[in-house]
Amino acid sequence: MPDKPLPDVIAPDLDVLFCGINPSVFSAERGHHFARPGSRFWPAIHLAGFTPRLFSPDEDRQLLDHGLGITNVVARPTRAAAELTTGELREGAAALADLVAEFRPRVLAVLGVTAWRTGFDRPKASIGLQPERIGGADTWVVPNPSGLNARFQVPDLARLYRQLRP
Repeated sequence: MPDKPLPDVIAPDLDVLFCGINPSVFSAERGHHFARPGSRFWPAIHLAGFTPRLFSPDEDRQLLDHGLGITNVVARPTRAAAELTTGELREGAAALADLVAEFRPRVLAVLGVTAWRTGFDRPKASIGLQPERIGGADTWVVPNPSGLNARFQVPDLARLYRQLRP
């Protein structure tokens, strides 16, 4: 989407649309998703079997060749997701539902339970398949790959992300 500081990696009818909370300032400056050196997103999706090899952030657009895409709940880049307001997360959730309805991915994977709870007003939600569909897609909440989320290491992320595969 051209109006976003970090454009979505998206196409119609994807297998999985990964949805981060919002881009980091670093990712927006680089023009690629999960661009910070040492990002755990790329090894996690590779170990989960989504990519044939470990991709670098500069190859994020190649995810489309594998039926995958990336977007964010909130488009505004920040140094930390904690800088986002409840209003921004709620507005972003509504826009995300419209985006998913337009592009029709099979699965929407929201990377972060806190963003899901706040943005979609589901305060008791937990990780896993959600009872509601967003924009017509099966909706999963999986752990955010941020290094700040120390509870989940790359093998844990890969095990949980693997559930999203067709």
